[in-house]
Amino acid sequence: MSAKAATLGELKDSGHEILPVKVEMRRNLIGKLKRGETLFPGIVGYEDTVIPQIANALLGGQDIILLGERGQAKSRIVRGLAALLDDETPVIDGTEIPENPFRPITAEGRAILAEGGDRTPIKWLPREDRYAEKLATPDITIADLIGEIDPIKVAEGRYLGDELTIHFGLVPRVNRGIFAINELPDLAERIQVGLLNVLEERDVQIRGHKVRLPLDVFLIATANPEDYTNRGRIITPLKDRYGAQIRTHYPADLDHEIDIMEQEAASLDMGDYRVHVPGWMKEIIAEITHQARRSPDVNQRSGVSVRASVANYEALLANAFRRALRLGEKDVVPRISDLPFMLPSLQGKVEFEAMEEGQEDRITGRLLAQSVKAVFDRCLDVNDLEAVVVSFNEGVSVETGEGVGAKAYKAIMTKLEGLGAAVEQLAEQPQAVASAVEFVLEGLHLHKLLNKASAGGRSTFTG
Repeated sequence: MSAKAATLGELKDSGHEILPVKVEMRRNLIGKLKRGETLFPGIVGYEDTVIPQIANALLGGQDIILLGERGQAKSRIVRGLAALLDDETPVIDGTEIPENPFRPITAEGRAILAEGGDRTPIKWLPREDRYAEKLATPDITIADLIGEIDPIKVAEGRYLGDELTIHFGLVPRVNRGIFAINELPDLAERIQVGLLNVLEERDVQIRGHKVRLPLDVFLIATANPEDYTNRGRIITPLKDRYGAQIRTHYPADLDHEIDIMEQEAASLDMGDYRVHVPGWMKEIIAEITHQARRSPDVNQRSGVSVRASVANYEALLANAFRRALRLGEKDVVPRISDLPFMLPSLQGKVEFEAMEEGQEDRITGRLLAQSVKAVFDRCLDVNDLEAVVVSFNEGVSVETGEGVGAKAYKAIMTKLEGLGAAVEQLAEQPQAVASAVEFVLEGLHLHKLLNKASAGGRSTFTG
């Protein structure tokens, strides 16, 4: 078997074929497409948009730029590309950079091959070692990415003109693999120029050395559209050499937002406490993020990441858990009254246009109200709740709050005619009753059919 080959001779005898990286990835992609496999597990909402474009770029042998705002899974996609590499590939053992045993590209590799012949030792490089990434920062140098003269090698007696004096940077060290640059516009323009030859000629130039180094590397970069004007830009010649610029996006619908939210939220140990999150509460969290992405009060250039939904969901669960601990209840069920406790996470994830004192609270308060009302209108018809409103108009008042026990809400249902039918329509499980009651009352208040006075974490609803 080729996987057991330990020398070049054994590798030749095995008939193992070493393909260029792009050809190797293309072949494996074709296999996955034929088998109907998921190309990027865990990526939600890109099935009909981004993923087909990436597949087309790979099938066409193109290097890629992923362009999109923060929190659009660019880094996860980039790292997922490594799954299109073979499980492992043979390289010459003992070289500074990974070398194709059949076609070495450095003086060191050629020297080892010339000396060892078919006895040249081979090692097998696993898939995970064939991927490298670098976050672009203004202090990155050509030496970091491409290479530099190694003064120690010069001190050992080698001439400056000797190729063996070169210490290679990150890009050559991922030869036979994938190299990703995150936030490419943050890379200084003079450093971007150093990548031009890697993309166009597949070689490198170091300190004027006439080094022909035909690297076998798949290059991918990410960028935020805001960075083109605020922090830097991708120089036109470099941008032109990437084969495909693919635009990512936020989840188009709430279901995708909820799927990501549930997938990415931290899985916390709550012991023997029973966690149940009603569907309308999940939808409200997702709706808040979607409302923020449309709000003129939120800076849309920086975007509103899916991480906002994830952090808000975690905060909501945390407050529901705190209530259960405090009241001695075993069911952890988020309610409308828990929403204000996620404001710290929401405000930490968005940038506001208006920075006057107190504006952030007013803006986020509006987002919460708009989201609850939007979800309420999708779940219930306010005209079906006329009996509930009549009960309030006849003098009934009720008190709710994040610190009120679940049993108190069953008493509220007996006081308000028609409320039980609405709650039964919403709550599929009995532990969700308190959450459903708050949802109905808040929806009626937002429709201006009930008055609401809040103080000390409690709210009183009246007609």
